[in-house]
Amino acid sequence: MQKPVLLPLWLKRIFISSMSGIVLLLFCQCSTISNKSSNRVVISVKEQKLALYKEGKLVRKYPVSTSKFGEGDEPGSYRTPLGTMKVAEKIGGSAPRGAVFKSRRRTGEILKPNAPGRDPIVSRIIWLTGTESRNRHAYKRFIYIHGTAEEKKIGQVASYGCIRMRSRDVINLYRKIGTGTEVEVVRGALPGSMLQATLAPVVAAAAAIGTSVDQSPAERVPSHPALQKERHMPTLVLTQNGGSSWSTPASSLNR
Repeated sequence: MQKPVLLPLWLKRIFISSMSGIVLLLFCQCSTISNKSSNRVVISVKEQKLALYKEGKLVRKYPVSTSKFGEGDEPGSYRTPLGTMKVAEKIGGSAPRGAVFKSRRRTGEILKPNAPGRDPIVSRIIWLTGTESRNRHAYKRFIYIHGTAEEKKIGQVASYGCIRMRSRDVINLYRKIGTGTEVEVVRGALPGSMLQATLAPVVAAAAAIGTSVDQSPAERVPSHPALQKERHMPTLVLTQNGGSSWSTPASSLNR
């Protein structure tokens, strides 16, 4: 039987650091290739907020309203589709704030916010198209990001499938994004940055691996009696021929 070779702690740390660097490099390269636009929009159903990111960094958050019927893409469901979509068309760039649209055409009417008994599309229309099977009907369902006259309901679920915004906010967003911009609707909370959102699982895994290499659970919490036994648990080690074996400390054999 060949003598097992224990990897020094410093060598394990170098290996983990190198792997983390490779993952980060691959992510950056993929982002450079796949990102046609430096801007991206993420909408949180949980928070009822829309976030604009530029080159992965958070630029601004806006309150919104998604569907009061929940999330989905079924035709006639009046739900807000989840997943990644893109801006297909932008309509109303020169319209004044509060301008009313019907079938994507201006009616000539201009409404003040919270006009009694009125709930039309106003100010701007950002028409979305789906890029995934779960939102493939978005364009034909006329899913928009648009201004609403019912601004008092912004921040709570209130729409019939679209993403509603205050007029001043949708006008501001309209100026900052173009056709082709990615728009993602998520159930959970908004990430602080797109890099943070993408690398969070990798960072967590690397941190867990690093902790397990640096010290055992018993060393991290030496006062916990249930973990004291882990000091004597078998350790997986590498052999000279490229294989592996379990090494049990002598102290555990004498208990």
